[in-house]
Amino acid sequence: MPTLLKLDSSPMGQRSVSRKLTARFADSWLKAHPGGTVITRDLATLSLPVVDGSWVGAAYTPEEARTPEQNKVLAVSEALIAELHQADEYVLGVPMHNFSIPSTLKLWIDQVVRSGKTFSYTSSGPAGLLTGKKATLLIASGGTYDPGTALASLNFVTPYLRAVFGFIG
Repeated sequence: MPTLLKLDSSPMGQRSVSRKLTARFADSWLKAHPGGTVITRDLATLSLPVVDGSWVGAAYTPEEARTPEQNKVLAVSEALIAELHQADEYVLGVPMHNFSIPSTLKLWIDQVVRSGKTFSYTSSGPAGLLTGKKATLLIASGGTYDPGTALASLNFVTPYLRAVFGFIG
């Protein structure tokens, strides 16, 4: 049974354009995948922890050597990464905030981009571990930031998210 992970990051609730787009996408996806499952994450309502020194220390400690406290520090990360592995496809609703992504989405990215979990280091460089999956980015902005426009150089959303999702596979 196929699974879609739907991530919303706008703080605007029902007034959010990006949320309306992800809702439409999920409805169309379900019609195309009868019996499919949609996992919904509202990043604006999650209180995701900031990556700090204890998180980094725990993430780079081998699993078998982690203390109960280190496992607790990584629990949110582990749950979010499990959703990425479970899903066959992702859709992200992303409003542009100050030419970049919302801080809630950055917190989510910091929790899920982990060595040995979503990417690995190889002799030829980093390799994404989430292969064979499709990510659709639905970006809402208050202007036109497409290539070739006067504001194109201010769009840090699209290149950043392409780089992150490309990095993890």
